Order: sequence, then C-alpha cells, then structure tokens
Amino acid sequence: MSLYALKPRFQALLRPQATRLAAAGRTANQVTLAAAAGSLLVGLGVAALSDLRILFLLLPAWLFIRMALNAIDGMLAREFGKKSLLGAYLNEIADVVSDAVLILPFATLPVFGAFWTGAVIVLAVIAEFAGVMGPMVGASRRYDGPLGKSDRAFIFGALGLWIGLGLPLPAWLFWLMPLAVLFLTLTIANRVHKGLREAREHQDVL
Repeated sequence: MSLYALKPRFQALLRPQATRLAAAGRTANQVTLAAAAGSLLVGLGVAALSDLRILFLLLPAWLFIRMALNAIDGMLAREFGKKSLLGAYLNEIADVVSDAVLILPFATLPVFGAFWTGAVIVLAVIAEFAGVMGPMVGASRRYDGPLGKSDRAFIFGALGLWIGLGLPLPAWLFWLMPLAVLFLTLTIANRVHKGLREAREHQDVL
C-alpha cells in the first residue's frame, strides 16, 4: 500500500489549474524545474538555518505544493501535449534531487543524526532508480510502497510540522530514521520483485 494510490483523485482536484497553465502556454518542463528550484531553496535554506526551528514549518507547506506541481507537470505532459524527451529526464532527476534536499534538514538535528538521515537519502534515491528500471526490463515504471515518494512527503512533512511548532523531540524519535531505512529497503525489494514479475508475465503473454 502507498499514498500513490490516491494520485488520481489528487489530479482530478488539480486539473482546472493544469488547464489554466496549459492555456497560458506553460510547459511541463517549466513546472518541473520550478518544483526543483523551490525544493532546493527550501531544503538548503532550512538546513542552513536549522537552529530556527520555526523554519521547519516551510517543509510541510512546500512538500504539499511540490506534490501538486508534480501532479500538474504530469497532466500537462500527458493530457495537454506537453510531453518531451527532455522532460522524461528532468522529471526523474528533479524528483531525486528534490527528495534529497528536502530530507537534508533533518540531518542537522542531533536526535536524527547525519548517518541515518544520509542513509534515508541514499535509499530514497535507490528506490526511485529501482522504479525507473521497470521499463528497461519490460515492465511499467514502478511506484510500489511501502515508502514511495508520496509516503515520504507525508512523513517528513508531518515531522517538519512537529519540529516547526516547537514540540519536544524525545530520544525515541531517533528510531524514525532506522525505520525509514527498513521501509525503504522493503520498497526497493518490492519494486524489483513486482517489476520482474510484471516483465515475466508480459513475456509469457507474448
């Protein structure tokens, strides 16, 4: 299970905005780059000024906006004829970079630590790589959970809200990052397993 399953409903809510952007001549690539630029600004800014805990409130706000922009760029590409070969590269690269910089601020907090937060960032990159590998073996692009991009956005957004509100950071919060590592490992294994199964089923049909 993953929050990714809710994407069609989320897209339906955003379709009017996508329609307006398409009418204004905006492209999917422009939206993708805007989302990446905003992620870099927010992630690196909060990491650099992490002593100001209130800035962590930017994370849940931006993570929601980023999810909306990601849904909109996909609709612009597929439904409004804005798809491009460059866009395929930008979409995946921008997602990985954005994920990394938006998780980075948590590495500055002693309760989480740089090692485990760094491990989460690395495994998040590998999880997306495992998803992208699907078409290379004859399967679809895999978005399986349990800790896909939408799930990570929800978790780290909630955590950013908690920190930004100045709520206490008890020692047991340390275990959130090792748990994220575990679930990301399961996500990678799940995407590889289901990708291989889908590819083999496709071969059997042929």
